[in-house]
Amino acid sequence: MPGFFDTRIEFLKGVGPQKADLLNKELSIFTYGDLLQHYPFRYEDRSKFYKIRQLHSELENVQVIARIQKVELIGMGNKKRLVAHVADETGEMEMTWFKGIQWVQKKLPTGAVYIFLGKPALFGRKWSIAHPEMEPLTQSSEKRNSFQPVYSTTEKLRARFLDSKGISKIMEQLVQVSYTQIQESLPEEILAAYQLIGKREAVRQIHFPTEPALLQNARKRLKFEEFFFLQLRLLMMKVARIDKYRGQVLDNTQLLTDFYQNHIPFELTGAQKRVIREAYQDMKSGKQMNRLIQGDVGSGKTMVAFICTLIAISSGAQACLMAPTEILANQHYEGLKEYADLMGLKIALLTGSVKKSSRKIIHEELLSGELKILIGTHALLEDVVQFKNLGLAIVDEQHRFGVAQRAKLWAKNEEFYPHVLVMTATPIPRTLAMTLYGDLDVSVIDELPAGRKPIQTVHRYDKDRLKVFGFLKKEIEKGRQVYVVYPLIEESETLDLKNVMDGYESITRAFPEYPISIVYGSQKSQDKDFEMQRFVKGETKIMVATTVIEVGVNVPNASVMVIENAERFGLSQLHQLRGRVGRGAEQSYCILMSKYELSKDSRVRLETMVRTNDGFEIADVDLRLRGPGDLMGTQQSGITDLLIADLSKDAPILTLARDAAQQVLAEDSTLSLPKNQPILRQVKSQKKTAVNWSRIS
Repeated sequence: MPGFFDTRIEFLKGVGPQKADLLNKELSIFTYGDLLQHYPFRYEDRSKFYKIRQLHSELENVQVIARIQKVELIGMGNKKRLVAHVADETGEMEMTWFKGIQWVQKKLPTGAVYIFLGKPALFGRKWSIAHPEMEPLTQSSEKRNSFQPVYSTTEKLRARFLDSKGISKIMEQLVQVSYTQIQESLPEEILAAYQLIGKREAVRQIHFPTEPALLQNARKRLKFEEFFFLQLRLLMMKVARIDKYRGQVLDNTQLLTDFYQNHIPFELTGAQKRVIREAYQDMKSGKQMNRLIQGDVGSGKTMVAFICTLIAISSGAQACLMAPTEILANQHYEGLKEYADLMGLKIALLTGSVKKSSRKIIHEELLSGELKILIGTHALLEDVVQFKNLGLAIVDEQHRFGVAQRAKLWAKNEEFYPHVLVMTATPIPRTLAMTLYGDLDVSVIDELPAGRKPIQTVHRYDKDRLKVFGFLKKEIEKGRQVYVVYPLIEESETLDLKNVMDGYESITRAFPEYPISIVYGSQKSQDKDFEMQRFVKGETKIMVATTVIEVGVNVPNASVMVIENAERFGLSQLHQLRGRVGRGAEQSYCILMSKYELSKDSRVRLETMVRTNDGFEIADVDLRLRGPGDLMGTQQSGITDLLIADLSKDAPILTLARDAAQQVLAEDSTLSLPKNQPILRQVKSQKKTAVNWSRIS
């Protein structure tokens, strides 16, 4: 049943069908609820007035009270502008208009005193404001002591008088008519515990704050609520999954003990041991494990996965590991086969290029239970791949696989859902992990194995190229190998190819004595694999590539990563690329090459890379610079599509809101207690498809 907030926007006084149509198209505002949640993005303090003599270029918008002395039209045709010369007792300045000149001119009688508002700019020796907001000086306009909301709008809306001021006008109407309709969505207990103001007052104050402290309270309340319902949704999914999906009890550690005592090649780090304990608790609990393991490149995630595999096999089950590319699957297979052979466990590799005859054997041995570990790509998801008893499914680089693909893995065991372990080397800030993977339990490996030397990172400009080449020569003479990576140029594949080919030519000229591999996006995949393999075997000393090498290739002998046009890469990409080196015991280096003129953001990115190797710190800076939507790619943007909260700035509020949601569900998972009625009402009022449960509807 449609409620008050589903009323279409054209029925609001001052809107009408034409403006409503524009609001639909330009801002996706269709209903009263949509408009009410079109929050201001900043506020202007209209209680402060500046004298002309006080103006300086650091100021944003300022208010000036000045008398109009003279108005003139200057220039011809397109260059025509209207200039009002105005003055107060401290000096003179100009107000300038380039559009709507005739309409403005009528409103500028000489001698009249106005309040002008806008951003001051210095032209020659005179201050000027282009297209100021203006209103005649009256007792009430001078005394008005308030924060004016500033709303985002568009050129088309401005042309129909729906600039920020116009939106503010209709918003005043809406806040007035809807005030009594706004229902409280959080229980008294939560409001008191977290010192939150009521929903009605929060909505009123966010649009028309009466004082700074109340605006702060309104923001805190609305951000808390948004995070609370987002976390509630994710936690309810998790509770439902745990209740619904039983897991096989995998608690036998016989093989694990044998591995620890006789075969383990190095001492595990404290972080690896902690994560193994967390996974073991899940695997023996009788509930299905759904755990995300985050750890930087080289932190030892694969070893943790292998140890969990041993627990599964000891307990009579099989395990599989799915990777996004053949190269990665091969690498996992090579790495784990060494340990599986030591333990006498049968392991196989299944990718698109495995011959039909070999596949047949794999299928038979899986069904008989003889084959204990299967490593592969998407090929694992095919219906013909059937296990005798799949107990553990490991997924590498989670963000490359959709939920639907994970679900296909689950169907590989008819009696129990297999336990799921998801691994990622993409560090995700904690706030984002809680939001994107709120239905997974998250474990973090935050230590590097002993003996690993931190990669030394430097930033060099194009003018230093000869010195850099000299350094590369020395490293190659020591027997090391080098990557040189060029950015993908999204606009065009031909430009992309040109970029990497030009690079290949200049490297060939600089290093005529060394064999060089080249890898790029539009290359045939067998050529790509051939070139990669030459580098892996050490037949070529330099690999010139685009970012296709970002995930995967493990060449312990490669000790230098040169990233060309480093300013064009995002931070997490730079960090991923750097992780391709530093895999052996030798000191490794990452050289970031860039042009001299850099934007502020590019400079922050490059400075961050030089300063730290910590993936989580890098991810936090990335989140601040890019915002959550970009960070996770568009496929996840629905979840991070927040109305007022900001994942990059509001981590403390998110943590409080998640705690509150956890407490509510721990005590009352069905929200049936009388005190939780406001929450239940809010959840029920949402459409089935709604991602954001905090919306007014």
